[in-house]
Amino acid sequence: MLKKFSIGLGLLFTLLLTGNSSVQAQELKIGFVNPQAVLNRMPEMKAVQQRLKNFADRKSLEIEQKELELQNAVNVYEQKKDVISAAAKATEEEKLQQMSNDLNEATRTAQQEIQNKRNELLGPLQNQIGAAISAVAEQKGLAYVLNTTTSSGDIIILYASQEYGSQYNITDAVMVELGI
Repeated sequence: MLKKFSIGLGLLFTLLLTGNSSVQAQELKIGFVNPQAVLNRMPEMKAVQQRLKNFADRKSLEIEQKELELQNAVNVYEQKKDVISAAAKATEEEKLQQMSNDLNEATRTAQQEIQNKRNELLGPLQNQIGAAISAVAEQKGLAYVLNTTTSSGDIIILYASQEYGSQYNITDAVMVELGI
Protein backbone atom coordinates (compact mmCIF):
# COMPACT_ATOMS: atom_id res chain seq x y z
CA MET A 1 0.00 0.00 0.00
CA LEU A 2 2.80 2.40 0.95
CA LYS A 3 4.68 1.40 -2.19
CA LYS A 4 1.65 2.20 -4.40
CA PHE A 5 1.26 5.55 -2.64
CA SER A 6 4.95 6.37 -3.23
CA ILE A 7 4.72 5.43 -6.90
CA GLY A 8 1.53 7.51 -7.30
CA LEU A 9 3.17 10.47 -5.57
CA GLY A 10 6.24 10.11 -7.81
CA LEU A 11 4.07 10.05 -10.95
CA LEU A 12 2.14 13.11 -9.77
CA PHE A 13 5.39 14.95 -9.07
CA THR A 14 6.74 14.04 -12.53
CA LEU A 15 3.52 15.22 -14.22
CA LEU A 16 3.65 18.50 -12.35
CA LEU A 17 7.25 19.10 -13.41
CA THR A 18 6.54 18.18 -17.02
CA GLY A 19 3.41 20.34 -17.16
CA ASN A 20 5.28 23.28 -15.63
CA SER A 21 8.10 23.12 -18.16
CA SER A 22 5.67 23.15 -21.09
CA VAL A 23 4.02 26.30 -19.68
CA GLN A 24 7.43 27.93 -19.30
CA ALA A 25 8.25 27.11 -22.92
CA GLN A 26 5.35 29.22 -24.19
CA GLU A 27 6.23 32.84 -24.86
CA LEU A 28 4.01 35.39 -23.17
CA LYS A 29 3.58 38.40 -25.43
CA ILE A 30 2.61 41.67 -23.77
CA GLY A 31 1.90 44.75 -25.82
CA PHE A 32 1.32 48.30 -24.74
CA VAL A 33 -0.64 51.24 -26.10
CA ASN A 34 -1.24 54.90 -25.33
CA PRO A 35 -5.01 55.19 -25.80
CA GLN A 36 -4.96 58.90 -24.90
CA ALA A 37 -2.65 59.58 -27.85
CA VAL A 38 -5.03 57.63 -30.08
CA LEU A 39 -8.04 59.51 -28.70
CA ASN A 40 -6.35 62.87 -29.25
CA ARG A 41 -5.66 62.00 -32.90
CA MET A 42 -9.22 60.92 -33.68
CA PRO A 43 -10.92 63.45 -35.99
CA GLU A 44 -14.13 63.27 -33.93
CA MET A 45 -12.29 64.50 -30.85
CA LYS A 46 -12.44 68.19 -31.82
CA ALA A 47 -16.24 68.08 -32.10
CA VAL A 48 -16.47 66.22 -28.78
CA GLN A 49 -14.26 68.79 -27.07
CA GLN A 50 -16.34 71.66 -28.48
CA ARG A 51 -19.62 70.08 -27.40
CA LEU A 52 -18.22 69.43 -23.93
CA LYS A 53 -16.93 73.01 -23.67
CA ASN A 54 -20.33 74.40 -24.73
CA PHE A 55 -22.08 72.22 -22.15
CA ALA A 56 -19.64 73.21 -19.40
CA ASP A 57 -20.01 76.89 -20.32
CA ARG A 58 -23.81 76.64 -19.99
CA LYS A 59 -23.46 75.00 -16.58
CA SER A 60 -20.97 77.66 -15.53
CA LEU A 61 -23.42 80.41 -16.50
CA GLU A 62 -26.16 78.73 -14.46
CA ILE A 63 -23.87 78.63 -11.41
CA GLU A 64 -22.79 82.24 -11.92
CA GLN A 65 -26.47 83.27 -12.02
CA LYS A 66 -27.12 81.50 -8.71
CA GLU A 67 -24.02 83.14 -7.20
CA LEU A 68 -25.27 86.55 -8.33
CA GLU A 69 -28.71 85.89 -6.83
CA LEU A 70 -27.10 84.90 -3.52
CA GLN A 71 -24.84 87.95 -3.52
CA ASN A 72 -27.81 90.25 -4.22
CA ALA A 73 -29.79 88.65 -1.39
CA VAL A 74 -26.81 89.11 0.97
CA ASN A 75 -26.53 92.78 -0.05
CA VAL A 76 -30.25 93.36 0.59
CA TYR A 77 -29.96 91.64 3.97
CA GLU A 78 -26.91 93.72 4.92
CA GLN A 79 -28.80 96.93 4.14
CA LYS A 80 -31.85 96.10 6.25
CA LYS A 81 -30.44 93.92 9.06
CA ASP A 82 -30.16 96.86 11.49
CA VAL A 83 -33.82 97.90 11.10
CA ILE A 84 -35.62 94.54 11.10
CA SER A 85 -36.73 92.51 14.11
CA ALA A 86 -34.74 89.60 15.50
CA ALA A 87 -37.33 87.15 14.15
CA ALA A 88 -37.15 88.68 10.67
CA LYS A 89 -33.36 88.64 10.88
CA ALA A 90 -33.40 84.92 11.76
CA THR A 91 -35.78 84.22 8.87
CA GLU A 92 -33.58 86.14 6.41
CA GLU A 93 -30.42 84.39 7.64
CA GLU A 94 -32.13 81.03 7.29
CA LYS A 95 -33.16 81.97 3.74
CA LEU A 96 -29.56 83.00 2.92
CA GLN A 97 -28.22 79.76 4.37
CA GLN A 98 -30.67 77.78 2.24
CA MET A 99 -29.64 79.75 -0.87
CA SER A 100 -25.98 79.00 -0.07
CA ASN A 101 -26.77 75.29 0.37
CA ASP A 102 -28.70 75.32 -2.91
CA LEU A 103 -25.73 76.94 -4.66
CA ASN A 104 -23.34 74.30 -3.29
CA GLU A 105 -25.68 71.52 -4.39
CA ALA A 106 -26.11 73.09 -7.83
CA THR A 107 -22.31 73.30 -8.18
CA ARG A 108 -21.89 69.62 -7.26
CA THR A 109 -24.71 68.64 -9.61
CA ALA A 110 -23.23 70.67 -12.47
CA GLN A 111 -19.83 69.04 -11.98
CA GLN A 112 -21.45 65.60 -12.04
CA GLU A 113 -23.47 66.49 -15.14
CA ILE A 114 -20.31 67.67 -16.90
CA GLN A 115 -18.57 64.40 -16.00
CA ASN A 116 -21.58 62.41 -17.22
CA LYS A 117 -21.64 64.39 -20.48
CA ARG A 118 -17.91 63.75 -20.91
CA ASN A 119 -18.46 60.02 -20.43
CA GLU A 120 -21.43 60.10 -22.83
CA LEU A 121 -19.45 61.87 -25.55
CA LEU A 122 -16.19 59.95 -25.12
CA GLY A 123 -17.77 56.52 -24.55
CA PRO A 124 -18.30 55.68 -28.23
CA LEU A 125 -14.76 56.80 -29.12
CA GLN A 126 -13.29 54.76 -26.27
CA ASN A 127 -15.30 51.76 -27.44
CA GLN A 128 -13.87 52.17 -30.95
CA ILE A 129 -10.36 52.36 -29.50
CA GLY A 130 -11.01 49.27 -27.37
CA ALA A 131 -12.20 47.31 -30.40
CA ALA A 132 -9.15 48.42 -32.41
CA ILE A 133 -6.82 47.44 -29.55
CA SER A 134 -8.44 44.00 -29.42
CA ALA A 135 -8.12 43.56 -33.20
CA VAL A 136 -4.44 44.56 -33.23
CA ALA A 137 -3.71 42.38 -30.18
CA GLU A 138 -5.28 39.41 -31.96
CA GLN A 139 -3.31 40.12 -35.14
CA LYS A 140 -0.03 40.29 -33.21
CA GLY A 141 -0.82 37.34 -30.94
CA LEU A 142 -0.59 39.36 -27.74
CA ALA A 143 -1.75 37.82 -24.47
CA TYR A 144 -2.08 41.19 -22.72
CA VAL A 145 -2.07 44.86 -23.69
CA LEU A 146 -1.13 47.43 -21.06
CA ASN A 147 -1.95 51.12 -21.00
CA THR A 148 1.28 53.16 -21.07
CA THR A 149 -0.08 55.84 -18.72
CA THR A 150 -2.61 56.30 -15.95
CA SER A 151 -5.69 58.47 -16.38
CA SER A 152 -3.81 61.30 -14.67
CA GLY A 153 -0.93 61.01 -17.16
CA ASP A 154 1.58 59.18 -14.96
CA ILE A 155 3.80 56.77 -16.89
CA ILE A 156 3.23 53.07 -16.19
CA ILE A 157 5.71 51.53 -18.63
CA LEU A 158 8.96 52.70 -17.09
CA TYR A 159 11.22 50.80 -19.45
CA ALA A 160 10.95 48.83 -22.66
CA SER A 161 14.01 47.99 -24.72
CA GLN A 162 14.11 49.62 -28.14
CA GLU A 163 13.57 46.25 -29.81
CA TYR A 164 10.68 45.32 -27.52
CA GLY A 165 9.17 48.81 -27.78
CA SER A 166 9.18 48.82 -31.56
CA GLN A 167 7.72 45.34 -31.69
CA TYR A 168 5.07 45.58 -28.94
CA ASN A 169 4.06 49.26 -28.81
CA ILE A 170 0.82 48.99 -30.76
CA THR A 171 -0.27 52.65 -30.53
CA ASP A 172 0.47 53.36 -34.20
CA ALA A 173 -1.09 50.06 -35.31
CA VAL A 174 -4.27 50.95 -33.40
CA MET A 175 -4.38 54.32 -35.18
CA VAL A 176 -4.01 52.54 -38.53
CA GLU A 177 -6.80 50.12 -37.54
CA LEU A 178 -9.02 53.15 -36.84
CA GLY A 179 -8.02 54.81 -40.12
CA ILE A 180 -6.29 57.73 -38.44
